[in-house]
Amino acid sequence: MHAYVHIVDDDASFRTALERRLKLAGYRVLTYASARQLLDRLPGDEEAGCILLDVRIPGMSGPELQGRLNELQSTLPIVFLTGYADTATTVQAIKAGAEDFLTKPIASDQLIEAIERAVARHELARSQRARFDSLRALLARLTPRERQVFDLIVCGRINKQVAYELGTTERTIKAHRHQVMEKMQVQSLAELVSIAERLGTRQLGGAVRG
Repeated sequence: MHAYVHIVDDDASFRTALERRLKLAGYRVLTYASARQLLDRLPGDEEAGCILLDVRIPGMSGPELQGRLNELQSTLPIVFLTGYADTATTVQAIKAGAEDFLTKPIASDQLIEAIERAVARHELARSQRARFDSLRALLARLTPRERQVFDLIVCGRINKQVAYELGTTERTIKAHRHQVMEKMQVQSLAELVSIAERLGTRQLGGAVRG
């Protein structure tokens, strides 16, 4: 396993012990004594990973760091690990998207399980985003006319209706439609509609004239 675990905790001895434990489990580990240190070296999404975050740390607290990371649109899942758990903080953290909320001291098995879940979720989010980006890139390859044809056929228009709306012939629309399917790398209208749904481009078109 090559995932990164980012440990944010002001207790140096705890960071060292946790780092040793996680490296033995096969993780790559980076440690930070404060929220500011993590923000100054903000991890990207190039590698799968997660953040192990204490609640009470000097300066910016754990929940405050979580809020800042959300603002920065970080996708790294957060697992809170604290010796000071209370219901209000736990609920707030989970509502804000935390993967888990664990209490010190914690058994190695329980900690590793939580990290594995968080890393798996991050890997899924990264693959979904990569797929989204590739679909968006394919869509950008369409000419303006092909994009018009795409928008109309995913809204349920048949070739004859598309031709009427765009002021051209049905034969021309068939040719454009073929190009759209080729460029979007799909075999069926259902696949094309699915892509439009994922990209958020499918909207109800206006009434067909005539």
